[in-house]
Amino acid sequence: MCGITGFIDFARSSSENTLERMTNTLFHRGPDGSGIQLLNEAKAQIGFGHRRLSIIDLSEHGTQPMQFEHLWICFNGEIYNYQEIKDELSSLGHSFVGGSDTEMILHAYAQWGKACIDKFIGMFAIVLYDTKANTIFCVRDRAGVKPFFYYKQGDLFLFASELKAFHQHPKFQKKINLAAVGAFMQYGNVPTPHCIFEDCYKLEPGHSLTLNLENQTVQIERYWNVYDAYNQPKTSISYEEAKTETEKILSSACEYRMVADVPVGVFLSGGYDSACVTSLLQKNRTEKLKTFTIAVPDIGLNEAPYAKDVAKHLGTDHTEIECTQKDATDLIVDLPFYYDEPFADSSAIPTTLVSIMARKHVTVALSADAGDEVFAGYNRYDYLMRYGKKMEQLPGFVRKSMAGMMDLIPSDKIPVLKNKYNFHNRYEKLKGILRNPSSEQIMLSLSQQFTDEQLKNVLKNANFEALPTHYRSKELKAEFSTPLTYMMAIDYQTYLLDDILQKVDRATMTASLEGREPFLDHRVIEWAATLPDDFKYHNGEKKYILKEIVHDYIPKELMDRPKMGFAIPIAHWLQNDLRELVEEHLSEKKIVEQGIFNWEFVAKLKADFFGGKKEFDVKLWYLLMFQMWFGKWMA
Repeated sequence: MCGITGFIDFARSSSENTLERMTNTLFHRGPDGSGIQLLNEAKAQIGFGHRRLSIIDLSEHGTQPMQFEHLWICFNGEIYNYQEIKDELSSLGHSFVGGSDTEMILHAYAQWGKACIDKFIGMFAIVLYDTKANTIFCVRDRAGVKPFFYYKQGDLFLFASELKAFHQHPKFQKKINLAAVGAFMQYGNVPTPHCIFEDCYKLEPGHSLTLNLENQTVQIERYWNVYDAYNQPKTSISYEEAKTETEKILSSACEYRMVADVPVGVFLSGGYDSACVTSLLQKNRTEKLKTFTIAVPDIGLNEAPYAKDVAKHLGTDHTEIECTQKDATDLIVDLPFYYDEPFADSSAIPTTLVSIMARKHVTVALSADAGDEVFAGYNRYDYLMRYGKKMEQLPGFVRKSMAGMMDLIPSDKIPVLKNKYNFHNRYEKLKGILRNPSSEQIMLSLSQQFTDEQLKNVLKNANFEALPTHYRSKELKAEFSTPLTYMMAIDYQTYLLDDILQKVDRATMTASLEGREPFLDHRVIEWAATLPDDFKYHNGEKKYILKEIVHDYIPKELMDRPKMGFAIPIAHWLQNDLRELVEEHLSEKKIVEQGIFNWEFVAKLKADFFGGKKEFDVKLWYLLMFQMWFGKWMA
């Protein structure tokens, strides 16, 4: 795991000093070493920068940028099956200097070209310079675990693991993309492939980019697509056979992610996903796995007792990490540095805290992200299955009347429910579903804080064009489409990618900790997508097949409890501890001078929220996160 950055400067006006500054902004991603390479080629200056977090082959043989014959590489990530590929290459006559997966990639590309990617099981963002072909080949892993930003303007091409590296290049123009601001206010992140800056993009998962140095053209190709798995008939094997095969694939994915030359641990929340990973890894081991759980009791975030019970049953070496509310709120001012594109998932705070604490014990930590997207675990899937058809059957005037009544009654006035986790935000989203209960609209209502129409009141420039996103994807073929499949496929390309994976990458890298996600092994989704919906959502039970696997290792009574998640009391914080931050960053003076948002909208949102409408907490949080980002990077 590392940080990579660099440039291809056709004007040949960049310097080694610039490359070094770009590289050093990523120190937190790789504190174990730094390497730069500036090549003055006939067509362009090519600069590669690398910050190293040593995981595999801790010797100097793993240092980057690395060269083999006519190839140079800058690589972030891990190829978990590198030893098997290396053995295959050895049988074909290749010889190796060291034991790193980086060296294996160079040889694999020399042997098979771009097709070598099909052999890789892992997470990766790779940049390869082929001096013979005169091309720069960039590629991102299938799920998008590792980030890859690029900037193309005039005669300059920049790339990096994080946007902050671009700010160090004198020719980088940080012009805000107003359409991306609108998308951020809808989703709490800027959806791939878009970026907060103009002329700046994220390479999509499962895609490669080839820059031809002869004519400066860019060609983008897709080599993997999750819809290829969903657009095929469901498997016809029995449930028991499916369960056995699912466990086999998951076990393989988990074991691959234990490959390291440094200490490895597992994040254990006490929920099914992390319990599954821990169970499958501990079952064949005599040594105890290192497991970690975080608790912030002052804010009601405390899964530690459940995790402790699971750890005790499985026999792991367990560490409970307890933090205070102050530990959590103190992190907020640092978020804009690490999340250098506007990002608003508040669970970034506990994720960062547990990463910082775990790093004191291990260098690699496995997490169970994507279990919900792959095996149907989200409550919204449950709502869709339970109430989707019922909503559609209600007469339109009844649904719209109900939504109208909800507009008049603040969520904070609803007895009992007002104290439930995330009720205020869900109350607001239910209004959109009532107005249009189609699968697509339900997905958008559950994903967006503002509709396209509402954004016209939010942004000062009401003529912006909404960004095209995968939320409106039509790639799922009708003959294979069900409401559940539709939502899961959309989530895999959107919420998982731009929220969960971005959050975990930045949170772990803040602490120089490598995060690994077994559920994101491409073999898992390729298999799970072919399972009948009933195997995943069975008689109202979410993640059915996954839970049944876990029950073979952990008693059901130890696991059955409501899903908690990394819940942060946003409304309470905004009304109390963060009130000064809100007033500072969302003042009339700043909003008007900035010229992005309508002050009338901001003023009303603040007045409504502080007047008792807690359902507006997430909207206000989004605004605060954007303003704090703006203050850090645009001032």
